[in-house]
Amino acid sequence: MHGSASSLSASVSSWLLVLLCAVSGAYCLRRVRGGSGAAAGEAVMGFGMALMAVPLGDGGAWRPPVLGAVFCAAAVHALWLLRGGAHHAHHLVGSLTMVYMAAAAGSGGGHVQAHGQGAGLPLLTGALLLYYAGYVVLGGTRLITAGGPVPAPVHVTSTELVRACRLAMGMGMLAMLLSM
Repeated sequence: MHGSASSLSASVSSWLLVLLCAVSGAYCLRRVRGGSGAAAGEAVMGFGMALMAVPLGDGGAWRPPVLGAVFCAAAVHALWLLRGGAHHAHHLVGSLTMVYMAAAAGSGGGHVQAHGQGAGLPLLTGALLLYYAGYVVLGGTRLITAGGPVPAPVHVTSTELVRACRLAMGMGMLAMLLSM
């Protein structure tokens, strides 16, 4: 085994974050195929977060500009959808946060999760950490209280899966921000 225990731990946690985000993106993509067009932005977010979390070492120089462009387009799309409801404000914040993290990874010379070298602005990073911490706590509370008392055979509804998916992506975003 090569490397220290802390680098192995960082690699394992990066791959777990990749898995979490990819599964969330896949579920959202399935919802898009099922007729839920609103899930397209969440699918892009999940897969983009998974790609950003992949520990490539120094071989990922192409990633920050490509992901920055993808998430700029997602931010424009969320801004367009904002006309239809306040939920899309979160998508706008998420897309802009991903642009910010991609730019920080590009200027820091490394991978945000694997190396912790993101050169982000501490005040903005702190504000985003507070936002996502609140989002995760609120999302977890909503998920816990969604169904009321649990009936004898536990049935997970589609709404609960959507909430769990959003919560997982919020936790992933929080983890990526913490590594900056």
